[in-house]
Amino acid sequence: MRVHICAVGRLRAGPERELIDDYLTRFDRTGRPLGLGPAAVVEVEDRKGGGMAAEAELLERAVPGGAMVAVLDERGKLMTSPEFAAELARWRDAGRQDVAFVIGGADGIAPTLREKAGFALSFGRMVWPHMLARAMLAEQLYRAASILSGSPYHRV
Repeated sequence: MRVHICAVGRLRAGPERELIDDYLTRFDRTGRPLGLGPAAVVEVEDRKGGGMAAEAELLERAVPGGAMVAVLDERGKLMTSPEFAAELARWRDAGRQDVAFVIGGADGIAPTLREKAGFALSFGRMVWPHMLARAMLAEQLYRAASILSGSPYHRV
């Protein structure tokens, strides 16, 4: 199952990009034997003046046809890392070819796009900067693959 991170904004070179790239590389290596991956990041422009609606249109175009759409949203489902791993495995086992995790811009995700999503995930009741949410998602994807592979990376 291919994983797409569809996000608003361009991440410049620096420690955040290195961190995300490292976790996604680890995810690819660990997840491939499990039928997970590869992971790709699709960035869309931050539309100043266009707002959430313009960003939602760009994000929708970035999502592959037929993909399971999972938005990152503070109103989404709170999960433990093992629960998240199990959810990924369920999608994979149900025959999903693609899952697209959608991360909105500074104002969040337009309600119309949120309503179309098949799943909403929350990293807590606090609002996180969208670039940090990207890093957190990359780590959780790697952690999920590690959990599913039986690796000791995730400790209870």
